[in-house]
Amino acid sequence: LHAIRILRPAEVFANTVRGQYTGGEVNHKKQVAYRQENDVNPVSPVETFAAIKFHIDNWRWRDTPFFIRTGKSLQEKSTLITVQFKDAPVYSFPHKAAKSWRPNRVVFRIQPEMDIRLRFQAKKPGPEMELDPVNMIFNYADTYNGKDPEAYETLLEDVITGNQTLFMRADQVEAAWKLITPILEHWQEYLPDDFPDYAPGSWGPEAADDLIERDGRHWVNISPGHQK
Repeated sequence: LHAIRILRPAEVFANTVRGQYTGGEVNHKKQVAYRQENDVNPVSPVETFAAIKFHIDNWRWRDTPFFIRTGKSLQEKSTLITVQFKDAPVYSFPHKAAKSWRPNRVVFRIQPEMDIRLRFQAKKPGPEMELDPVNMIFNYADTYNGKDPEAYETLLEDVITGNQTLFMRADQVEAAWKLITPILEHWQEYLPDDFPDYAPGSWGPEAADDLIERDGRHWVNISPGHQK
């Protein structure tokens, strides 16, 4: 946390996106806009979505961008971490063989399902040299039987037994707020003029896609039960 670069006011708009959901329909159920929720100011500038580009200034992660997004009333409730590997400067395979080449990556999915996915290139069967991206998947539920405890079940048990492994220390909390506070202060100083700006059931405002696509990347979405 101490190595994460703190955004200066002039850098906030170029490296962050905020959003607020409008009214619509999610899973065939009507969803009112955030500003129409109970006890919410009808002109509230409070964000219900945020996407941020961070950099960690140490030797290990120098020049590696970290894109983080979170929001309410999105297409689905999911938590995942995607690590995309850098492309090698040269390949031993002919260009024709790698026409469908996509970067190798590992995805840690935390919810709604727990699994780890490693994507790499494999040769298609046959005499021709042709590569395709494939996934190797470890799914927690397929390997271990029994009902998984709910998140708060685990936390409450840890509180009772005094296990602090999953809890942040006070200095961690303070370090995290030092990163976020300049962003919040800048957002409060320059109120949004386009709220609400994303539909419920979507993946957030289009500006969040623009944020990551400027680096030649895209967000990774994996639907529940999706194996490819």
